[in-house]
Order: sequence, then structure tokens, then C-alpha cells
Amino acid sequence: MTCYTLLKKDEQTKARRGVLKTAHGTFQTPVFMPVGTQATVKTLSATELKEMGAEIILGNTYHLNLRPGLEIMEEAGGLHKFQNWDGSILTDSGGYQVFSLAKLRKLKKDGVEFRSHLDGSKLFIGPKEAMHIQKVLGSDIAMLFDECTPYPCTYEDAEKSLDLTLEWAAVCKEQPRAEGQLYFGIVQGSTYEDLRRRSAEELVKIGFDGYAIGGLSVGEPEEEMYKAIDYVEDLLPEDHPRYLMGVGTPPQLVQAVAKGVDMFDCVLPTRVGRNGSAYTAKGMLQIKAARYKSDFTPIEEGCQCYTCRNHTKAYLRHLLKAKEILGLRLMTIHNIHFYLNLMKQIREHIEAGTFKEFHDDFVANYAPPKK
Repeated sequence: MTCYTLLKKDEQTKARRGVLKTAHGTFQTPVFMPVGTQATVKTLSATELKEMGAEIILGNTYHLNLRPGLEIMEEAGGLHKFQNWDGSILTDSGGYQVFSLAKLRKLKKDGVEFRSHLDGSKLFIGPKEAMHIQKVLGSDIAMLFDECTPYPCTYEDAEKSLDLTLEWAAVCKEQPRAEGQLYFGIVQGSTYEDLRRRSAEELVKIGFDGYAIGGLSVGEPEEEMYKAIDYVEDLLPEDHPRYLMGVGTPPQLVQAVAKGVDMFDCVLPTRVGRNGSAYTAKGMLQIKAARYKSDFTPIEEGCQCYTCRNHTKAYLRHLLKAKEILGLRLMTIHNIHFYLNLMKQIREHIEAGTFKEFHDDFVANYAPPKK
């Protein structure tokens, strides 16, 4: 029996409205999941995330295994208790670190030997190890261990990587899981249509609780990302959730929803916030720019986040220029609120049958960042 319930399909696009049930509650889709790599969404408390409407957040297998380590996690009673989060948690398997830490690892048939980016010590993670770590973490959704290929990638390398990922997927599926834990497969295959489709077909045969589209947002042109979704959307079961990993900007989220994607995560709202940039419906603002020095209006008129209800662009610019920690927090609060509210608007428009109009208007009016 699937954990996902499809509530409504948009008539003019492939957008979907649904709910996904986990061991720690039900969350609404389409959904954006704030990234909490090391048991924290940077600068934000669990209470703040809840108040902004977050129902599910992310953690990372590789990083949490290194620090604080599995012994501490077991003593704490799992990741939920450790970080005092009672909503759903999805954990990445460490597969992305196979790509991002390429200079610190050796790829083998049964897994990956890493050199810790903290102290250089050896760490081995394969499909069995990745799923065991996630079992101890007790996440609601555990991702299979895969190899995330770089871009560009030759067809031969992509095919070899896919073969290995599919072997690992079968091993992952058979591993013991935490009570109520869901396992998601990850479609790979770089930018090659036949490999992407083969990956989706083989994963569906193995059978997972949900399916992710991975290996994207690694430097490929934007159009290649959209093609990768189109290659496999018709092959993924309609009654299972679809997750586009590591993506992306606000218009990318809106366009991916129109292609049938249900779940998203991305570090952008927290990362660009700490660097002084704020998202709005009309584009991204560089708050440290001189033109905001005496701008006593909020980041976005009508925004109901704590930052916009209480502070001005001039004050935020001052905090950022003075390198005050509050500036990082206020910027992150606004950006995470913006992403969560964007998904709420998307859900409402799908329900109302007006998503296509919202999609077209949002994409057309979202401007590139001002310098």
C-alpha cells in the first residue's frame, strides 16, 4: 500500500496535489524541504521552522555519521530526538558526497572509501552501510545509496555508473529499516535519455516507496534538467511521490511542478540568505547593495514572514555590512518562508484549477538578480 495519496491533477499541466504519510505525520505536496545537513537548518530553530509551515526537513547520512557519529545518535534515540524535531525527516544517503567529495574518495564495487573532510580518516560507505546509518538515524524517508555523476559525463561513464547504482539499489532494498521508514529509489543516467528511462524502469521493478530524480543541479544547462524529468515522468508510478533532488531556484520549482514533481530540496534559500540575497516573487534582491542604505521598506511588501513584518532593507543591509549574526538569521527566515509560501501558493492554485495561469505569470515576471 502506497504512502502517497494523489488528491488532484491539474488539467492543463502535469502538476499534482497530494499528501504523503510518514511515521511522524502527513505532509502536503508539492513540498519544499529545508536542508538541515548537520541536524540543523542553518541559523533556524525547530520552532521557527514549524511556525513558517515546514513539515519535513533533510539530514545527511555522510555528515551525521562523521559528526556526531552513530554512537551519539543511538544514545540520543535517533535524529528526531537529537535535534528536537517532531515532523518528518528525509536523509540523503551520502550519494551526493560521492560527487562533491570526488577528490577525497575511491569508488569500489561494494561502496566508496572516503577520506574524512574533517581529519583525513578513512570512512567506508556502501549500500549496506548507508541504509544501516539511516536506520540508526531513524529518518522517515531514507534514500538509496547511489553514485551521482558529474557534468559533463561520457555515455560510457554514465552507463557504468548506472549499472553500479542499480546493483546498489537492489542491495539497499533488502536492508533492515527503522519502524515505518520509507525507502526511495534514485533515477540516474546523466543527460542520456535511454539511460534515464532504463534507470526508472529497473527501479520500479525493484519497487520503492517513492522515486527521486538525481544527478542534476551539478552544472548541466537548465534545459537538460527539464529534459531529464520529461524522460522518466511517464515511467514513474502515478501513486508514488516524485522527488527532484537538489533543485532549485523559485522558477525552477514552479516549472518542475508543472512537469509532475512533488518534492524538492535545495540549499539556495539558506546559502544566498547568508550571503545577503533575498528572494521575492519578482526576483532576487542583493540587500547589501548601496541603493538599500536608506530603504525603509520590507524586503517584499505583503510578505508575512517575521523579517518583513518587523524590519526594513536598510536595517538588514546594516546588519549584513556589520557582519552581525542577526542579519544572517533574518535573511534566512525570509528566504525559507518565501520558499515554503511559494509551495503553499502552488498547492492552492492546483486545487483551484488556476495553476497554469500562476505558472505562466510567475515565470514571466521573475527577473534575473539586480547587480
